[in-house]
Amino acid sequence: MGQVVKSIKGVHDVLPEDVHLWHFLEGVVRDVMASYGYLEIRTPILEKSELFHRSIGDVTDIVEKEMYSFEDRNGDHISLRPENTASCVRAAIQHGLLTNQQMHRLWYLGPQFRRENPQRGRYRQFWQVGAEVYGIGGPYIESELILLSAKLWQKLGLAEHVKLQINSLGSSDDRDRYRNVLVEYLNDNASELDEDSKRRLKTNPLRVLDTKNPAMSNVVGAAPSVLDHLCDESREHFEGLQASLKKCGVPFEINTRLVRGLDYYSHTVFEWVTDQLGAQGTVCAGGRYDGLTEQLGANPTPGVGWALGVERLLALITDTGHAPEAPAPDVYLVLAGDEAIISGMALAEEIRLAAPEWRVVTNCAGAGMKSQFKRADKSGAAVALVIGEGEMSDGTVGVKLLREQTQQQTVSRAQLMSVLRGILT
Repeated sequence: MGQVVKSIKGVHDVLPEDVHLWHFLEGVVRDVMASYGYLEIRTPILEKSELFHRSIGDVTDIVEKEMYSFEDRNGDHISLRPENTASCVRAAIQHGLLTNQQMHRLWYLGPQFRRENPQRGRYRQFWQVGAEVYGIGGPYIESELILLSAKLWQKLGLAEHVKLQINSLGSSDDRDRYRNVLVEYLNDNASELDEDSKRRLKTNPLRVLDTKNPAMSNVVGAAPSVLDHLCDESREHFEGLQASLKKCGVPFEINTRLVRGLDYYSHTVFEWVTDQLGAQGTVCAGGRYDGLTEQLGANPTPGVGWALGVERLLALITDTGHAPEAPAPDVYLVLAGDEAIISGMALAEEIRLAAPEWRVVTNCAGAGMKSQFKRADKSGAAVALVIGEGEMSDGTVGVKLLREQTQQQTVSRAQLMSVLRGILT
């Protein structure tokens, strides 16, 4: 035998015992998105590399170090998408969704890819849920997106475990003005910067404020605040967001060090954070990106959205004790002999047709009755239906409650569905 082939580091399998957690989260997401009138969009995993160079920026960590990119046989430069906002905007432009000042509320669910050091809740292939809105300016749609995410936390039982942080980067002019002030401050304190911050100072200085290095806390804490460099219009925008969140009962704190890592953000940026996941404390993040459509060759169009990491959110759900139990079968058929297996399979189809909401498992592998009952019990099924030689000869079925200490009863085939409904409903 040759060496066993294993998965790539940082690219993990979702095993059957965990898939129910994904289904639970996906179901909540679909219900909440529908309740707010958001429609699903699905974009390709493969995109032209140019899309991310133009949208994310050439000097970001994502483009410089983390994208999976290659040249195909036609000479096209292709990348596995590292995030989905740019892909959604590309799709909206390509298919005419942004013409005539149209407004769209969209959401997505799918895998993204980044070449980084894997850790819990952070993988090379990771799934994201995101919401994007096009064609609506102003602070109130930002408030709606935050309310939508808050509704998710309520439905998932996580509201008490996450906190909302908000900030404003202002307009592009405000951001440029602030960048100049920040660069001057950081140059004056260059001796206190680590190597990563010195590199970012030359390429993306706002990212210095996002450092996770504790040794940088003093210099970052004393840095100028972006809020002190907003124009009147930007300040009114930010105040409108705060007023709306307060009216809707969403607590928040202002974090002037919150800048987000991508170049296309302006005005509002926000994150939902938790202290339950160690250093990886951000659960959901987003903001406004009005300039992105123009960067991608279309007319300027308001845009705002957020994304959350599915694996990280599932870890939070599990750690806080809100993970649902895996679903168990309702009915398990214990069948003795080939004739009983054939008869039992037909009976199982009848049950599924009459009660499609039930989970029905049929033993198809033979084995003794004792062994089959062990399998039935291990499956977590509520009821075992037994067909042996006696039941085959007189057209009956044995009914055994597996979660209660009761005697097995024998019922006719005609009575079976009525008996099962009495047990399972």
